[in-house]
Amino acid sequence: MKIAICDDCRQDALYLQDLLNGMHDTKIYPDAEQLLADVKDDRVHYDLYLLDIYLEVMDGIELARELRHLDEYGAVCFISSSDAFYRDAYDVYAIQYLLKPVEPEAINRLLERVSRNLARNREISLYFKWRGKIGSIPYNKILYISSRAHTLFIHCEDGSIQECVGRLDEIADRVSDSVFCRCHQSYLVNMYFVDNLEGNELVVRGQGIPVSRRYFADVKKRYQEILFEEMD
Repeated sequence: MKIAICDDCRQDALYLQDLLNGMHDTKIYPDAEQLLADVKDDRVHYDLYLLDIYLEVMDGIELARELRHLDEYGAVCFISSSDAFYRDAYDVYAIQYLLKPVEPEAINRLLERVSRNLARNREISLYFKWRGKIGSIPYNKILYISSRAHTLFIHCEDGSIQECVGRLDEIADRVSDSVFCRCHQSYLVNMYFVDNLEGNELVVRGQGIPVSRRYFADVKKRYQEILFEEMD
């Protein structure tokens, strides 16, 4: 799980990081501006934002509002020495509000809750960024993904095509290899929508998708595995 900790008190931030037991990918931000800069520039996406409320320049509530414009899926938890902001936390859809000093049990419960949400959503969805906002499409709605130049095209079951900026290599590393298979330098296919493997093409809903020599063996193996899955 990727976790951002934003707290201008380094001692408090390190305490939170220690509670996470080094089992998660965490980064500490001393102010809101640095965190927003990373998210805006698409340098990183976090599963959980742990935000202090009493921050300089921009407080934690306003930071959460800004994050919601950029990332509507990351979970937000406020960490504060005051319980005066519960209503504000509700307005920005915070998953939890914890008072300092944070108890280890409270962090463990929070992580369990976020993990359950991730299991229901992220592992079965592709997350992407387009025009400054983060969106998602469930795996079972995606036929295949193609790339041209620096633009990706997500071809969906309903006939729609979602554009996003990125590299196919990066997407291939992020999605489940039990569902998607790289078949060509420019194509990544949801193997559960493949109708047939004909020569050097995968037939996906009547459309031929090229399979290059480099990927043919892996594609054939995965196609045969899915055929056996459907027979069980």
